[in-house]
Amino acid sequence: MDQKDIYTKLKYKTKKVHDEITPDQRREMMDLADEYREFLDNGKTERECVKIAIEMAEKNGFVPFSETDSLKAGDRVYFTNRKKNIILAIIGEEDIENGINIVGAHIDAPRLDLKQNPLYQSKDMALLKTHYYGGIKKYQWTTVPLAIHGVCYTKDGEQVEITIGENENDPVFCITDLLPHLAKDQMAKKLGEAIEGEALNVLVGGMGVNDSDIDDSVKCNILNILNISYGITEESFLSAELEIVPSGKSRNVGIDSAFVGGYGQDDRVCAFTALKSILDVKVPNKTAMCLLVDKEEIGSTGNTGMLSKFFEMATLELVEKVSGKNDMVTFNKVIRNSACMSSDVSAAVDPNYESAFEPQNSSFAGRGLALMKYTGSRGKSGASDASSEFVREIATILNDNEVIWQTCELGKIDQGGGGTIAMYVANMNMDVIDCGVPVLSMHSPFEVTHKGDIYMAYKAYKAFYKDR
Repeated sequence: MDQKDIYTKLKYKTKKVHDEITPDQRREMMDLADEYREFLDNGKTERECVKIAIEMAEKNGFVPFSETDSLKAGDRVYFTNRKKNIILAIIGEEDIENGINIVGAHIDAPRLDLKQNPLYQSKDMALLKTHYYGGIKKYQWTTVPLAIHGVCYTKDGEQVEITIGENENDPVFCITDLLPHLAKDQMAKKLGEAIEGEALNVLVGGMGVNDSDIDDSVKCNILNILNISYGITEESFLSAELEIVPSGKSRNVGIDSAFVGGYGQDDRVCAFTALKSILDVKVPNKTAMCLLVDKEEIGSTGNTGMLSKFFEMATLELVEKVSGKNDMVTFNKVIRNSACMSSDVSAAVDPNYESAFEPQNSSFAGRGLALMKYTGSRGKSGASDASSEFVREIATILNDNEVIWQTCELGKIDQGGGGTIAMYVANMNMDVIDCGVPVLSMHSPFEVTHKGDIYMAYKAYKAFYKDR
Protein backbone atom coordinates (compact mmCIF):
# COMPACT_ATOMS: atom_id res chain seq x y z
CA MET A 1 0.00 0.00 0.00
CA ASP A 2 1.53 3.33 -1.04
CA GLN A 3 1.42 6.52 1.01
CA LYS A 4 -1.55 7.92 -0.91
CA ASP A 5 -3.63 4.85 -0.09
CA ILE A 6 -2.52 5.00 3.54
CA TYR A 7 -3.44 8.67 3.74
CA THR A 8 -6.83 8.05 2.12
CA LYS A 9 -7.50 5.33 4.67
CA LEU A 10 -6.43 7.41 7.68
CA LYS A 11 -7.83 10.87 6.96
CA TYR A 12 -11.32 12.02 7.95
CA LYS A 13 -13.68 13.13 5.22
CA THR A 14 -17.37 13.98 5.46
CA LYS A 15 -19.87 12.22 3.22
CA LYS A 16 -22.59 13.72 1.06
CA VAL A 17 -26.07 12.31 1.50
CA HIS A 18 -26.85 12.22 -2.22
CA ASP A 19 -23.77 10.05 -2.83
CA GLU A 20 -24.70 7.49 -0.21
CA ILE A 21 -28.45 6.84 -0.40
CA THR A 22 -30.24 4.36 -2.64
CA PRO A 23 -33.09 5.29 -5.02
CA ASP A 24 -35.59 3.84 -2.52
CA GLN A 25 -34.08 5.94 0.28
CA ARG A 26 -34.22 9.02 -1.94
CA ARG A 27 -37.95 8.49 -2.41
CA GLU A 28 -38.36 7.97 1.33
CA MET A 29 -36.40 11.19 1.91
CA MET A 30 -38.64 13.20 -0.41
CA ASP A 31 -41.81 11.76 1.15
CA LEU A 32 -40.52 12.64 4.62
CA ALA A 33 -39.83 16.20 3.47
CA ASP A 34 -43.39 16.54 2.17
CA GLU A 35 -44.73 15.42 5.55
CA TYR A 36 -42.37 17.84 7.27
CA ARG A 37 -43.58 20.74 5.13
CA GLU A 38 -47.15 20.00 6.17
CA PHE A 39 -46.03 20.08 9.81
CA LEU A 40 -44.35 23.45 9.23
CA ASP A 41 -47.40 24.92 7.51
CA ASN A 42 -49.80 23.91 10.27
CA GLY A 43 -47.47 24.50 13.22
CA LYS A 44 -46.43 28.14 13.21
CA THR A 45 -46.76 28.56 16.98
CA GLU A 46 -45.81 26.34 19.89
CA ARG A 47 -49.51 25.76 20.69
CA GLU A 48 -50.15 24.61 17.14
CA CYS A 49 -47.13 22.29 17.23
CA VAL A 50 -48.38 20.62 20.42
CA LYS A 51 -51.84 20.21 18.93
CA ILE A 52 -50.38 18.52 15.83
CA ALA A 53 -48.09 16.35 17.97
CA ILE A 54 -51.08 15.10 19.97
CA GLU A 55 -52.96 14.23 16.78
CA MET A 56 -49.97 12.37 15.37
CA ALA A 57 -49.31 10.60 18.67
CA GLU A 58 -52.87 9.38 19.15
CA LYS A 59 -52.97 8.05 15.59
CA ASN A 60 -49.92 5.98 16.53
CA GLY A 61 -51.26 4.47 19.73
CA PHE A 62 -50.19 7.01 22.34
CA VAL A 63 -52.64 7.80 25.16
CA PRO A 64 -52.65 10.57 27.79
CA PHE A 65 -50.53 9.57 30.78
CA SER A 66 -53.38 10.52 33.13
CA GLU A 67 -55.54 7.75 31.64
CA THR A 68 -53.16 4.96 32.67
CA ASP A 69 -52.91 3.09 36.00
CA SER A 70 -49.64 1.29 35.41
CA LEU A 71 -47.19 0.94 32.54
CA LYS A 72 -45.33 -1.97 30.96
CA ALA A 73 -42.98 -2.51 28.03
CA GLY A 74 -44.48 -1.25 24.78
CA ASP A 75 -46.98 1.14 26.35
CA ARG A 76 -47.10 4.57 24.67
CA VAL A 77 -48.07 7.68 26.65
CA TYR A 78 -47.82 11.45 26.44
CA PHE A 79 -47.85 14.40 28.83
CA THR A 80 -48.71 18.02 28.00
CA ASN A 81 -47.98 21.22 29.87
CA ARG A 82 -50.03 24.40 29.36
CA LYS A 83 -50.57 23.49 25.69
CA LYS A 84 -46.96 24.50 24.93
CA ASN A 85 -44.94 21.42 25.94
CA ILE A 86 -45.35 17.77 25.16
CA ILE A 87 -43.51 14.62 26.22
CA LEU A 88 -44.03 11.33 24.42
CA ALA A 89 -42.69 8.11 25.94
CA ILE A 90 -42.55 4.45 24.93
CA ILE A 91 -41.80 2.10 27.82
CA GLY A 92 -38.79 -0.08 27.07
CA GLU A 93 -37.96 -3.71 27.75
CA GLU A 94 -35.21 -2.88 30.24
CA ASP A 95 -35.68 -1.74 33.83
CA ILE A 96 -36.35 2.00 33.73
CA GLU A 97 -33.59 2.46 36.32
CA ASN A 98 -31.19 1.72 33.46
CA GLY A 99 -32.14 5.12 32.08
CA ILE A 100 -34.21 6.79 29.39
CA ASN A 101 -33.13 7.71 25.86
CA ILE A 102 -34.33 11.28 25.28
CA VAL A 103 -34.41 13.45 22.18
CA GLY A 104 -35.23 17.02 23.15
CA ALA A 105 -36.07 19.93 20.84
CA HIS A 106 -37.79 23.29 21.09
CA ILE A 107 -40.93 24.35 19.25
CA ASP A 108 -40.83 28.11 19.76
CA ALA A 109 -39.32 30.28 17.02
CA PRO A 110 -38.28 33.93 16.58
CA ARG A 111 -41.32 36.09 15.81
CA LEU A 112 -43.16 39.27 16.75
CA ASP A 113 -45.56 39.20 19.71
CA LEU A 114 -48.37 41.74 20.00
CA LYS A 115 -48.01 44.08 22.94
CA GLN A 116 -50.78 43.89 25.52
CA ASN A 117 -52.32 47.16 24.34
CA PRO A 118 -51.34 47.05 20.66
CA LEU A 119 -54.02 48.69 18.51
CA TYR A 120 -53.74 52.37 17.56
CA GLN A 121 -54.51 54.75 14.72
CA SER A 122 -52.09 57.15 13.06
CA LYS A 123 -52.39 59.08 9.79
CA ASP A 124 -55.67 57.34 8.96
CA MET A 125 -54.10 53.90 9.31
CA ALA A 126 -54.61 51.26 12.01
CA LEU A 127 -51.52 49.50 13.31
CA LEU A 128 -50.53 46.94 15.94
CA LYS A 129 -47.54 47.46 18.23
CA THR A 130 -45.24 44.45 18.65
CA HIS A 131 -42.41 43.22 20.83
CA TYR A 132 -39.99 40.96 19.00
CA TYR A 133 -39.33 37.52 20.48
CA GLY A 134 -35.90 35.93 20.20
CA GLY A 135 -32.94 37.00 18.13
CA ILE A 136 -34.03 38.53 14.85
CA LYS A 137 -32.59 40.88 12.26
CA LYS A 138 -35.35 43.47 12.47
CA TYR A 139 -34.98 44.69 8.88
CA GLN A 140 -35.88 41.20 7.60
CA TRP A 141 -39.41 41.56 8.98
CA THR A 142 -40.35 44.63 6.95
CA THR A 143 -42.24 44.43 3.63
CA VAL A 144 -43.03 40.70 3.88
CA PRO A 145 -46.57 39.28 4.12
CA LEU A 146 -47.45 38.48 7.72
CA ALA A 147 -50.16 36.51 9.50
CA ILE A 148 -51.67 36.58 13.00
CA HIS A 149 -51.85 33.34 15.02
CA GLY A 150 -52.88 32.81 18.61
CA VAL A 151 -55.57 32.89 21.25
CA CYS A 152 -57.57 35.51 23.14
CA TYR A 153 -60.69 35.66 25.30
CA THR A 154 -64.16 37.15 24.96
CA LYS A 155 -65.77 39.09 27.82
CA ASP A 156 -67.62 35.88 28.72
CA GLY A 157 -64.32 34.07 29.23
CA GLU A 158 -64.48 31.94 26.09
CA GLN A 159 -61.11 31.22 24.51
CA VAL A 160 -61.00 32.06 20.81
CA GLU A 161 -58.39 30.76 18.39
CA ILE A 162 -57.38 33.29 15.75
CA THR A 163 -55.57 32.65 12.48
CA ILE A 164 -55.67 35.41 9.87
CA GLY A 165 -53.46 35.53 6.81
CA GLU A 166 -52.98 31.90 5.84
CA ASN A 167 -55.96 31.05 3.64
CA GLU A 168 -55.98 32.18 0.02
CA ASN A 169 -58.81 34.66 0.57
CA ASP A 170 -57.51 36.02 3.89
CA PRO A 171 -56.01 39.47 4.14
CA VAL A 172 -52.35 39.58 5.15
CA PHE A 173 -50.44 42.19 7.12
CA CYS A 174 -47.08 43.89 6.80
CA ILE A 175 -44.56 46.24 8.37
CA THR A 176 -43.80 49.06 5.97
CA ASP A 177 -40.36 50.44 5.17
CA LEU A 178 -39.02 53.75 3.91
CA LEU A 179 -38.51 54.23 0.19
CA PRO A 180 -34.82 54.46 -0.87
CA HIS A 181 -35.41 57.93 -2.32
CA LEU A 182 -35.94 59.29 1.22
CA ALA A 183 -33.77 56.86 3.18
CA LYS A 184 -30.48 58.79 3.22
CA ASP A 185 -30.36 58.98 7.01
CA GLN A 186 -31.69 55.46 7.50
CA MET A 187 -29.16 53.93 5.14
CA ALA A 188 -26.30 55.71 6.87
CA LYS A 189 -27.04 53.79 10.07
CA LYS A 190 -25.58 50.44 11.04
CA LEU A 191 -27.63 47.50 9.79
CA GLY A 192 -28.77 46.60 13.30
CA GLU A 193 -29.94 50.16 13.99
CA ALA A 194 -31.73 51.00 10.75
CA ILE A 195 -35.03 49.54 11.98
CA GLU A 196 -35.85 50.15 15.65
CA GLY A 197 -37.86 47.71 17.72
CA GLU A 198 -40.56 50.30 18.35
CA ALA A 199 -40.93 50.73 14.58
CA LEU A 200 -42.03 47.13 14.02
CA ASN A 201 -45.68 48.16 13.88
CA VAL A 202 -47.98 46.01 11.76
CA LEU A 203 -50.36 47.63 9.26
CA VAL A 204 -53.85 46.17 9.78
CA GLY A 205 -56.32 48.69 8.37
CA GLY A 206 -57.04 51.91 6.54
CA MET A 207 -60.81 52.29 6.16
CA GLY A 208 -62.87 54.05 8.81
CA VAL A 209 -66.50 53.82 9.83
CA ASN A 210 -68.83 56.37 8.27
CA ASP A 211 -69.13 58.62 11.32
CA SER A 212 -67.38 62.00 11.47
CA ASP A 213 -67.87 62.21 15.25
CA ILE A 214 -65.42 59.36 15.85
CA ASP A 215 -61.82 60.57 15.75
CA ASP A 216 -60.23 57.10 15.45
CA SER A 217 -62.69 55.79 12.88
CA VAL A 218 -60.23 53.33 11.31
CA LYS A 219 -59.43 51.79 14.71
CA CYS A 220 -63.17 51.68 15.40
CA ASN A 221 -63.75 49.78 12.18
CA ILE A 222 -61.03 47.24 13.00
CA LEU A 223 -62.57 46.63 16.43
CA ASN A 224 -65.99 46.21 14.84
CA ILE A 225 -64.67 43.62 12.40
CA LEU A 226 -62.88 41.69 15.15
CA ASN A 227 -65.97 41.78 17.34
CA ILE A 228 -68.22 40.48 14.59
CA SER A 229 -65.74 37.79 13.54
CA TYR A 230 -64.49 36.62 16.93
CA GLY A 231 -66.64 38.22 19.62
CA ILE A 232 -63.68 40.07 21.14
CA THR A 233 -63.17 43.67 22.28
CA GLU A 234 -60.06 45.80 22.72
CA GLU A 235 -59.81 44.53 26.30
CA SER A 236 -59.31 41.04 24.88
CA PHE A 237 -55.81 42.03 23.75
CA LEU A 238 -54.72 42.47 27.37
CA SER A 239 -54.70 38.73 28.07
CA ALA A 240 -54.14 37.50 24.51
CA GLU A 241 -51.24 35.50 23.11
CA LEU A 242 -51.12 36.67 19.51
CA GLU A 243 -48.04 36.09 17.38
CA ILE A 244 -47.08 37.76 14.11
CA VAL A 245 -45.46 35.22 11.81
CA PRO A 246 -44.69 35.07 8.09
CA SER A 247 -47.73 34.27 5.97
CA GLY A 248 -47.82 31.44 3.49
CA LYS A 249 -46.75 27.86 3.07
CA SER A 250 -43.29 26.37 3.06
CA ARG A 251 -41.85 25.64 -0.36
CA ASN A 252 -39.45 23.33 -2.13
CA VAL A 253 -36.31 25.30 -2.95
CA GLY A 254 -34.11 24.73 -5.97
CA ILE A 255 -34.68 23.42 -9.47
CA ASP A 256 -34.00 19.95 -8.06
CA SER A 257 -36.20 20.59 -4.97
CA ALA A 258 -33.23 19.67 -2.78
CA PHE A 259 -34.16 22.11 -0.01
CA VAL A 260 -37.13 23.05 2.15
CA GLY A 261 -37.73 26.77 2.63
CA GLY A 262 -40.06 28.20 5.22
CA TYR A 263 -40.57 29.90 8.56
CA GLY A 264 -39.74 28.38 11.95
CA GLN A 265 -37.32 25.63 10.94
CA ASP A 266 -35.21 26.57 13.95
CA ASP A 267 -36.08 24.36 15.68
CA ARG A 268 -39.17 22.70 14.23
CA VAL A 269 -37.08 20.72 11.77
CA CYS A 270 -35.55 18.95 14.77
CA ALA A 271 -38.86 18.81 16.64
CA PHE A 272 -40.53 17.12 13.67
CA THR A 273 -37.78 14.54 13.17
CA ALA A 274 -37.66 13.79 16.91
CA LEU A 275 -41.44 13.35 16.92
CA LYS A 276 -41.71 11.40 13.67
CA SER A 277 -38.94 8.99 14.65
CA ILE A 278 -40.41 8.04 18.04
CA LEU A 279 -43.77 7.37 16.39
CA ASP A 280 -42.03 4.82 14.16
CA VAL A 281 -40.33 2.97 17.04
CA LYS A 282 -42.00 -0.26 18.22
CA VAL A 283 -40.71 -1.52 21.60
CA PRO A 284 -37.26 -0.07 22.42
CA ASN A 285 -34.66 -1.63 24.70
CA LYS A 286 -34.68 1.35 27.05
CA THR A 287 -37.61 3.68 27.57
CA ALA A 288 -37.66 6.25 24.76
CA MET A 289 -38.76 9.85 25.25
CA CYS A 290 -39.39 12.77 22.89
CA LEU A 291 -39.33 16.10 24.72
CA LEU A 292 -40.62 19.25 22.98
CA VAL A 293 -40.24 22.49 24.94
CA ASP A 294 -40.96 26.20 24.65
CA LYS A 295 -39.03 29.43 25.34
CA GLU A 296 -35.60 28.25 24.14
CA GLU A 297 -35.19 31.37 22.02
CA ILE A 298 -35.38 33.59 25.11
CA GLY A 299 -33.34 31.52 27.55
CA SER A 300 -35.55 28.49 28.29
CA THR A 301 -37.18 30.38 31.16
CA GLY A 302 -40.75 30.27 32.47
CA ASN A 303 -43.06 27.38 33.27
CA THR A 304 -42.97 26.05 29.71
CA GLY A 305 -39.22 26.33 29.14
CA MET A 306 -36.57 23.70 29.81
CA LEU A 307 -35.77 25.38 33.13
CA SER A 308 -39.25 24.60 34.43
CA LYS A 309 -39.87 21.49 36.54
CA PHE A 310 -42.19 19.95 33.91
CA PHE A 311 -39.66 17.44 32.63
CA GLU A 312 -38.60 16.33 36.11
CA MET A 313 -42.16 16.09 37.42
CA ALA A 314 -43.37 14.11 34.41
CA THR A 315 -40.37 11.77 34.55
CA LEU A 316 -40.89 11.11 38.26
CA GLU A 317 -44.55 10.23 37.61
CA LEU A 318 -43.50 8.00 34.72
CA VAL A 319 -40.96 6.15 36.87
CA GLU A 320 -43.59 5.59 39.56
CA LYS A 321 -46.11 4.04 37.17
CA VAL A 322 -43.47 1.81 35.59
CA SER A 323 -41.57 0.69 38.69
CA GLY A 324 -43.91 1.46 41.58
CA LYS A 325 -41.17 3.59 43.16
CA ASN A 326 -41.41 7.34 43.77
CA ASP A 327 -38.32 8.03 45.89
CA MET A 328 -35.60 10.44 44.85
CA VAL A 329 -32.90 7.76 44.99
CA THR A 330 -34.62 5.82 42.21
CA PHE A 331 -35.34 9.02 40.25
CA ASN A 332 -31.71 10.14 40.51
CA LYS A 333 -30.54 6.73 39.30
CA VAL A 334 -32.85 6.97 36.28
CA ILE A 335 -31.55 10.45 35.40
CA ARG A 336 -27.91 9.49 35.90
CA ASN A 337 -28.28 6.54 33.53
CA SER A 338 -30.25 8.48 30.94
CA ALA A 339 -28.88 10.17 27.85
CA CYS A 340 -30.14 12.97 25.66
CA MET A 341 -29.63 14.12 22.12
CA SER A 342 -30.32 17.85 22.37
CA SER A 343 -31.83 18.29 18.95
CA ASP A 344 -31.19 21.82 17.74
CA VAL A 345 -30.09 23.25 14.44
CA SER A 346 -26.60 24.29 13.41
CA ALA A 347 -25.52 26.99 10.98
CA ALA A 348 -24.78 25.66 7.51
CA VAL A 349 -21.84 27.23 5.70
CA ASP A 350 -23.26 29.83 3.34
CA PRO A 351 -21.26 30.49 0.14
CA ASN A 352 -22.34 34.14 0.33
CA TYR A 353 -20.92 34.59 3.84
CA GLU A 354 -18.01 32.17 4.09
CA SER A 355 -15.93 34.56 6.17
CA ALA A 356 -18.15 33.94 9.22
CA PHE A 357 -17.26 30.25 9.28
CA GLU A 358 -14.21 28.12 9.99
CA PRO A 359 -14.80 25.50 7.28
CA GLN A 360 -12.86 22.65 8.86
CA ASN A 361 -15.20 22.76 11.87
CA SER A 362 -18.50 23.89 10.36
CA SER A 363 -21.57 22.04 9.10
CA PHE A 364 -22.52 21.87 5.44
CA ALA A 365 -25.97 21.47 3.92
CA GLY A 366 -26.40 17.99 2.46
CA ARG A 367 -23.76 16.25 4.56
CA GLY A 368 -26.08 14.81 7.18
CA LEU A 369 -26.80 15.26 10.87
CA ALA A 370 -24.52 17.80 12.55
CA LEU A 371 -23.03 16.75 15.90
CA MET A 372 -21.89 19.61 18.12
CA LYS A 373 -19.73 18.45 21.02
CA TYR A 374 -20.23 21.92 22.47
CA THR A 375 -21.99 25.15 21.57
CA GLY A 376 -21.77 28.40 23.55
CA SER A 377 -19.98 31.55 22.52
CA ARG A 378 -16.56 33.15 22.90
CA GLY A 379 -14.76 30.60 25.03
CA LYS A 380 -17.62 28.07 25.22
CA SER A 381 -19.64 30.37 27.49
CA GLY A 382 -23.07 28.88 28.14
CA ALA A 383 -22.13 25.53 26.63
CA SER A 384 -22.64 21.90 27.49
CA ASP A 385 -19.49 20.02 26.48
CA ALA A 386 -20.18 16.34 25.81
CA SER A 387 -17.63 13.83 27.11
CA SER A 388 -15.37 11.93 24.75
CA GLU A 389 -16.99 8.67 25.84
CA PHE A 390 -20.49 9.84 25.01
CA VAL A 391 -19.48 11.32 21.64
CA ARG A 392 -17.91 7.98 20.74
CA GLU A 393 -21.03 6.10 21.87
CA ILE A 394 -23.29 8.27 19.69
CA ALA A 395 -20.92 8.04 16.73
CA THR A 396 -20.99 4.25 16.99
CA ILE A 397 -24.80 4.18 16.98
CA LEU A 398 -24.89 6.44 13.92
CA ASN A 399 -22.29 4.41 12.04
CA ASP A 400 -23.97 1.11 12.86
CA ASN A 401 -27.25 2.47 11.44
CA GLU A 402 -25.65 4.00 8.32
CA VAL A 403 -26.49 7.55 9.32
CA ILE A 404 -24.51 10.21 7.45
CA TRP A 405 -23.20 12.72 9.98
CA GLN A 406 -20.67 15.49 10.44
CA THR A 407 -19.25 17.52 13.33
CA CYS A 408 -19.30 21.28 13.71
CA GLU A 409 -19.10 24.40 15.80
CA LEU A 410 -21.36 27.43 15.39
CA GLY A 411 -19.13 29.63 13.23
CA LYS A 412 -15.81 31.24 14.07
CA ILE A 413 -14.91 31.44 17.75
CA ASP A 414 -15.04 35.24 18.09
CA GLN A 415 -17.86 35.76 15.61
CA GLY A 416 -20.64 34.98 18.06
CA GLY A 417 -22.22 31.67 18.97
CA GLY A 418 -25.34 30.36 20.61
CA GLY A 419 -26.79 27.91 23.10
CA THR A 420 -29.42 25.19 23.33
CA ILE A 421 -31.31 23.28 26.02
CA ALA A 422 -28.33 20.93 26.41
CA MET A 423 -26.76 22.87 29.28
CA TYR A 424 -29.92 22.54 31.37
CA VAL A 425 -30.18 18.81 30.68
CA ALA A 426 -26.51 18.36 31.56
CA ASN A 427 -27.06 20.18 34.85
CA MET A 428 -29.29 17.27 35.91
CA ASN A 429 -26.24 14.96 35.68
CA MET A 430 -27.15 13.40 32.36
CA ASP A 431 -25.04 12.71 29.28
CA VAL A 432 -26.13 15.03 26.47
CA ILE A 433 -24.87 16.11 23.06
CA ASP A 434 -26.11 18.82 20.72
CA CYS A 435 -27.07 17.64 17.27
CA GLY A 436 -29.37 18.74 14.50
CA VAL A 437 -29.99 19.89 10.97
CA PRO A 438 -27.81 22.60 9.37
CA VAL A 439 -29.82 25.70 8.43
CA LEU A 440 -29.26 28.56 5.99
CA SER A 441 -30.68 32.02 6.84
CA MET A 442 -31.33 30.97 10.43
CA HIS A 443 -33.80 33.17 12.40
CA SER A 444 -35.06 34.80 9.23
CA PRO A 445 -38.67 34.68 8.02
CA PHE A 446 -37.60 32.12 5.39
CA GLU A 447 -35.09 29.56 6.61
CA VAL A 448 -33.66 26.83 4.36
CA THR A 449 -32.74 23.20 5.13
CA HIS A 450 -31.49 20.32 2.98
CA LYS A 451 -33.80 17.32 2.62
CA GLY A 452 -30.88 14.93 3.00
CA ASP A 453 -30.08 16.36 6.42
CA ILE A 454 -33.73 16.12 7.50
CA TYR A 455 -33.75 12.48 6.49
CA MET A 456 -30.54 11.72 8.36
CA ALA A 457 -31.81 13.44 11.49
CA TYR A 458 -34.88 11.22 11.39
CA LYS A 459 -32.71 8.10 10.97
CA ALA A 460 -30.36 9.19 13.76
CA TYR A 461 -33.04 9.83 16.34
CA LYS A 462 -34.85 6.59 15.52
CA ALA A 463 -31.59 4.67 15.95
CA PHE A 464 -30.88 6.39 19.27
CA TYR A 465 -34.36 5.63 20.61
CA LYS A 466 -34.21 1.95 19.79
CA ASP A 467 -30.57 0.96 19.95
CA ARG A 468 -28.84 2.73 22.82
